Amino acid sequence: MNVACKKPAFSINLNGDMVALTPPLVMGILNVTPDSFYAESRCKTEAAVISRAREIVEQGGAIIDIGAYSSRPQAENIPEEEEMNRLSHALSAIRAIYPDVYISVDTFRAGIARRCVEEFGVSMINDISGGELDDKMFETVAALRVPYILMHMRGTPQTMQDYTNYDDIVADLLMYFSKKTEKLRLMGVNDIIIDPGFGFSKTLDDNYLLMNGLSEFRTLRLPVLAGISRKSMIYKLLGTSPEESLNGTTVLNTLALLSGADILRVHDVREAVETVKIVTKTLTAR
Repeated sequence: MNVACKKPAFSINLNGDMVALTPPLVMGILNVTPDSFYAESRCKTEAAVISRAREIVEQGGAIIDIGAYSSRPQAENIPEEEEMNRLSHALSAIRAIYPDVYISVDTFRAGIARRCVEEFGVSMINDISGGELDDKMFETVAALRVPYILMHMRGTPQTMQDYTNYDDIVADLLMYFSKKTEKLRLMGVNDIIIDPGFGFSKTLDDNYLLMNGLSEFRTLRLPVLAGISRKSMIYKLLGTSPEESLNGTTVLNTLALLSGADILRVHDVREAVETVKIVTKTLTAR
């Protein structure tokens, strides 16, 4: 399963820096939502935001991924103004201590993407909807000239689990990404990262079929992000909870790396960094 050794050497432009994705990068999750599925990830105060940002950086996270809109199933649909207000406070706090850290903003709203890049120097946009929930998103990221994480989801966070019918989930997603990336390239988006969207519009079995076929996404010749951290595909299979899902997360992160993942999006940064080091050392041993 020595896929990672054979994959292309990707890099992405983050705030003018060409950042190599070899070895794979770890992206630390920072939630400023009151209702994210993993309670321990919620940062409700400025002090909590600063503490979490420091933790991500000090444990070896290369990118902070900040989200202010919970995308768990049946999450509340908050207004754009509230999402931006949460982000503004958090981004101001982070920039005060880390003016140059790479930050990704998890949003499907083009207006918020623009403000975060222009006002806070955000490095990357992470869109769970792949441009489906805001038809201005593609042209916005093209104009901003920032990397774009293109995720697969059907429907909205409130309805996504109603749309889990696939003929062949890997083939269906490959077709989805082929069409979307062609459109993005024609619009001038240079750095596109593929995220299969584990847990979004997928059943438990779908998620494992997707993990088993993850290496096939290398045919798109684009970096792949795996976001598996403490998700229901772990704790529903094991009959546990998000709080008890660190070991399962590490197992799946290992499988993702062996299948060629370039970025791991995680709650537990230290453990993911160690996983990357061990897998990379193993695959490059001579």
